[in-house]
Amino acid sequence: MAKRKLKRQLNLLHVIMLGTAGTIAAEIFVLTGHAAGIAGPDAVLAIIIGGVLSLSIALNYCELATTYPVTGGAMTYVKEGFGNNILMFLVGSLDGLSSTFYAALSGVGFAYSLKVFFPFLPIIPVALGVILVVGILHIRGISQVGNLQILLGGFLLIVFTLYVILGLTRPEGFDREIFQSGRVLFENQSIWANIGRMLTTIALIYNAYVGFEVIADDAEEIKRPNRNIPIGILFSLGITTLVYTLVSLVTIGVVPYTALTGSETALTDAASVFWPRLGVPLMAAAGIVATLTSVNSAMLSATREAFTLSRDQVWPRMLSRLSRWRTPYVSIIFVMLISALVAVIGLVDFLSFISSAGYMFVLIWASLAMVLLRKKYPDIERPFKVPFFPLTPILAAGSGLLIIIFADPQALIFLGLVVILLSVGYTISRYYRRKAHIKAQLEEEIGGGRILVAAINPKTAAGLVELASRLAEHQEDTSISLLSVIKVPTIPSEKEMNATIQRSKAERDHLLEVTAPIAQKRNVAISAKLKVANNVETAIYRELQSPNPVEMVLLGWPSLETKWKIPHNIIKEVMVNARKDVLVLRNRGIENLRRILVPIVGGPNSRLALRVAMSLAYQPEIHVTVLHLTPEGLDDEKMEDTNLYIQEVVENTLGKIPAWMNIDVHPSDSLGGGIIKKAEEGMYDLIIIGVGTETFSHRFLFGALNDRLIEDVNCSMLIVRRYRPEAAVWLDNRLRRLEE
Repeated sequence: MAKRKLKRQLNLLHVIMLGTAGTIAAEIFVLTGHAAGIAGPDAVLAIIIGGVLSLSIALNYCELATTYPVTGGAMTYVKEGFGNNILMFLVGSLDGLSSTFYAALSGVGFAYSLKVFFPFLPIIPVALGVILVVGILHIRGISQVGNLQILLGGFLLIVFTLYVILGLTRPEGFDREIFQSGRVLFENQSIWANIGRMLTTIALIYNAYVGFEVIADDAEEIKRPNRNIPIGILFSLGITTLVYTLVSLVTIGVVPYTALTGSETALTDAASVFWPRLGVPLMAAAGIVATLTSVNSAMLSATREAFTLSRDQVWPRMLSRLSRWRTPYVSIIFVMLISALVAVIGLVDFLSFISSAGYMFVLIWASLAMVLLRKKYPDIERPFKVPFFPLTPILAAGSGLLIIIFADPQALIFLGLVVILLSVGYTISRYYRRKAHIKAQLEEEIGGGRILVAAINPKTAAGLVELASRLAEHQEDTSISLLSVIKVPTIPSEKEMNATIQRSKAERDHLLEVTAPIAQKRNVAISAKLKVANNVETAIYRELQSPNPVEMVLLGWPSLETKWKIPHNIIKEVMVNARKDVLVLRNRGIENLRRILVPIVGGPNSRLALRVAMSLAYQPEIHVTVLHLTPEGLDDEKMEDTNLYIQEVVENTLGKIPAWMNIDVHPSDSLGGGIIKKAEEGMYDLIIIGVGTETFSHRFLFGALNDRLIEDVNCSMLIVRRYRPEAAVWLDNRLRRLEE
């Protein structure tokens, strides 16, 4: 299936800083004291071991993300390895939810950090404000996010560099005796007790290393992915490990670990000793920046997971819509709302457990997927190959499992509950999706209802019935209903009424005599019906309300050209007001229909045009061309994106690109001129096109483009309008402004 891609905008510096600043987050300020409390000076060794264990995962991600340089990260790899099933859904959903919850946690952490400088600020409004601001930056473009991460990450690295240098060189800084505080490495305990303590410490800090995962999650937006992804992942992990190790070394060497036990201000406590004037405010500011980078990177991961889940039709399709900046703006808004809701109702601490355990669940399955992918696709191009395979992915999965075993029991309980809830939701959703799919197939094959043909002129009626018969012939129980309208004065006399009815019956019989053979030739039932009304449109509206269901309304072109130029003509009234799909045919001969042109720009009317074309193409000799014209001067990347978008529209509408259809995307300096030229060059028999958004304007009948085509094209035209409630039309118009 064609997939519309995100735009590659991130360079190597963006990538490195996304990984580095996304990893060096608020945890370093909080976990240093907790790690010191568990392991004392051994915490530094635990941090180094944690970095080494993370290297196995980082190497796996280097291979996987360069082999599959698309958005989605772990979910994509699990899908390729294990298939599109419940495991893929769980990995993707847990990854996305973990990042969403972490964005909320970081937003609240930012508010608390800012409160150090501005005590009067309220926590929740500030948290919501930062989530909103970061979300808007994400909508405007990934380069905006990358630039923000460079700025914030650069500040963090400068502050930590000063902290380490001053902490190691000043007299009040690092002291070996304070670092050891009378303790020798691994002393006075059994080897198993020491190993258990180390593993507990590693489990505590391990999640602080996995920020490089954001690079894999966003691989689709990285320039030169084969080069920049491995460099970005490995550099960011190396920088992070170095910073964590040196910062913890300085901190525990300045303040005795016994005094740091359980402290969440370990770094500022140490800075107050050797760097009292500037160190404390700078470290506090670094804490604020660290939480902001966490919001930024967590939201990036969450939105790309949501986008991928939606694009793969696991989550709602709406979430895969792209803005004019080629960013998944609906997913971004969705993640913003969930993060804000979590922050408001105070579930941040509760959900932080799920976030931590969820990441481990994701990393384990991503590592196992790599082993399976090597066996499934041994010959696929791998720009980066993991060394010491299969030891490296096995070590990564094993270390992740070990971390889960030594993780907080609450995290495991919460993770189990979330997995159960997601599994139940997936099973129910899949059942109803399968049921809806079967129902749609049955409706397509079986049909049902009527095609209402409003016709008076026998010449017009013949063409309309020919079209209606072609639409209905492959469906059972779909019939044609010819509607004749007896137009009478408001209060006619009995004599006038009888005369009108007799004349109309004679006209109806004549219509049936002309059109019945056309329908019967294609084995389609046809009937005629008389309606008494002041005007044709009123009769149509009444018929649409009858118990016998109507599938669509088919109108013909007026015999007099002046009629369609009247501001309130029948076609205009029915097109705007009928609560059913409406088709209007200008017939210049469709009896020998062979070639159909469908110009599309997206939207519900274009999708109806595609479905109508598919119904007509049941005849083997008919071929359909889907045409999309772009402005002149688009670069190759934008042309590729446009082509993928049109393929996606076709596949989402028809289920696949049929053999009898080809897609033509090319530039043109004039939309109308390009369609007319294509129609003439291809000698098309019929153009099917959706009405324009200006159809509600009194200045146009079908929109500026369609009104021009009606005048200038030489072949038949079928203009279609899909019925949608007014609220849906309003919302769709607003969304299109973001996307165009």
